Amino acid sequence: MEAAMGLMRRIHPKHTETALSALLSLLPHHSSDLLSQLDQPLQVLCDMDIGKEFILCEYNRDADSYRSPWSNKYHPPLEDGQLPSPELRKLEIEANDVFAIYRDQYYEGGISSVYMWEDENEGFVACFLIKKGKAFKSSESIFVANYAVTLNDCVCGEDGSKSGQGRRGYLEEGSWDAIHVIQVGPEEEGIAHYCLTSTVMLSLTTHDESSGTFSLSGSIRRQMNMDLAVVEGHLCNMGRMIEEMESKLRNSLDQVYFGKTREMVCTLRPPAEVAQLRLPDS
Repeated sequence: MEAAMGLMRRIHPKHTETALSALLSLLPHHSSDLLSQLDQPLQVLCDMDIGKEFILCEYNRDADSYRSPWSNKYHPPLEDGQLPSPELRKLEIEANDVFAIYRDQYYEGGISSVYMWEDENEGFVACFLIKKGKAFKSSESIFVANYAVTLNDCVCGEDGSKSGQGRRGYLEEGSWDAIHVIQVGPEEEGIAHYCLTSTVMLSLTTHDESSGTFSLSGSIRRQMNMDLAVVEGHLCNMGRMIEEMESKLRNSLDQVYFGKTREMVCTLRPPAEVAQLRLPDS
């Protein structure tokens, strides 16, 4: 199991589904652990009753069907599928509306879904999902394209190109999948315990005549625990935690993935003016 987890951490997100399927065949007795512990790139399905897309994941799946947060129905239809309580369903509807606003402000589009269910400790669990990205032509996604600019900076130069012309035209395809799972404990004297586990999966491919095709992908996971007053409601507390966590994750991606990539590429392929300074005088 440990070796399987280590292997999946090093697999390109595009190949996660294929690799996971192979591992499930090799380790059928660990199937439940693999499915619960491994995050896969998010998939999307359209709720034909409402005409809106929603995100598929393990948290809204029952058998081979997935529950839509918009209609609260399973697709394909499932008669005895698990549903949240009426009170929790009301909070889930509100969370989807609020999170859609958050998504538009921070991601400038994309798809989001929020799912909630009761747990065994008299509390509940909420899952906030965001998917942004696809195959691109020029600059269809500013949010993901900004990371492509940074990635191309690592290869071509400080401004993303040797001539300084164009900053988002390099992105050929890219995706950003964010998964935030919050466990909310029972309220005690107006205080509730929140445990947030966040995972971001990023995949980018850029292309430029001078640098060729360059790909970067990976995932990052962090956890946060807080005890907060429930005066303003659970949704406000969860929203603040997610906002703070996503800011930390974006900074980590900039420093770890792009910072380290820039350092390695500049060492292996220094700019021409730097290479000339390093050459000894003949």
